[in-house]
Amino acid sequence: MNHRLPPWLAQNTVAIRVVLLLTLLVGLAYPLVMTAAAQVPGLRGKAEGSRVTGADGKDAGSSLIGQSFTDSKGKPIKKYFQSRPSNAGTGYDGAASAAGNQGPESVVDAKDKPSLLTLVCGRSKAVGDLEGVDGARRFCTPDGVGAVLGVFREDGTTGRVTRVVSLNQACPAKPFVTTYKGVDVACAKSGADYGRANTVPVRGDGPANPKVPADAVTASASGLDPHISPAYAKLQTARVARERNADESAVRKLISKYTTGRSLGVLGEPGVNVVRLNIALDREHPAPKSSSSKPSQASKSSQQGA
Repeated sequence: MNHRLPPWLAQNTVAIRVVLLLTLLVGLAYPLVMTAAAQVPGLRGKAEGSRVTGADGKDAGSSLIGQSFTDSKGKPIKKYFQSRPSNAGTGYDGAASAAGNQGPESVVDAKDKPSLLTLVCGRSKAVGDLEGVDGARRFCTPDGVGAVLGVFREDGTTGRVTRVVSLNQACPAKPFVTTYKGVDVACAKSGADYGRANTVPVRGDGPANPKVPADAVTASASGLDPHISPAYAKLQTARVARERNADESAVRKLISKYTTGRSLGVLGEPGVNVVRLNIALDREHPAPKSSSSKPSQASKSSQQGA
């Protein structure tokens, strides 16, 4: 008597067996093995998110995700090293990792969004003012916006210049240059349409090597990078030491301690982990009570999302 299963039933039986086997392997066995491996000394901290503890003994987020060391109004807390800008949510939001999606051609401000050039110019001026150095950059106006002219010509893109507007300087701001090719430069009027103008960025006399490093004015691709360049850390050293009544040499030693080199010795650039550095400063060189401002709630939220 033939007890063979019908072909359709035999095929489904094989499929069910494969599903059950793979479920046991990749749905149960593999996660258990990985969880056990994560408990190995040296790996456990990283597996749990590289959490760090603040000077007060409380959870201070992750050393892998940056934080904004600003007050409730978004102003830098002077006793802390400042991180680079972030486009992740309201800043360093682990659940909203993102870049600004603005490129080198973003030079003219929109009504509700500043151009990348203006963002860089404004940040450079703000950092310069904070650190007591010249924050000037090429293609930036003295008041911290993109130095871009809208040039109207007689024949559209060619011919005699008939009108010139400083596109990123809204009236009643004073244009960064008074004339262009013999024509007076006017400030931009709110709501006016300058779409027919030729866009002309003006280099100006800003230094070829700005005092404010590039990472102080631009965000990382993820918006979560906890590192700044050694150059940006060096720029902030005098201020942080002064706010904490600490010796600059002691602060420089901490910077060196929390500086990582290139990956594999060749990839990337050296970086200073600002999260770890600021925690170490609170432990070893606490600021006077008069400088006891705490990071804003936004910063705390980014820590919790780490």
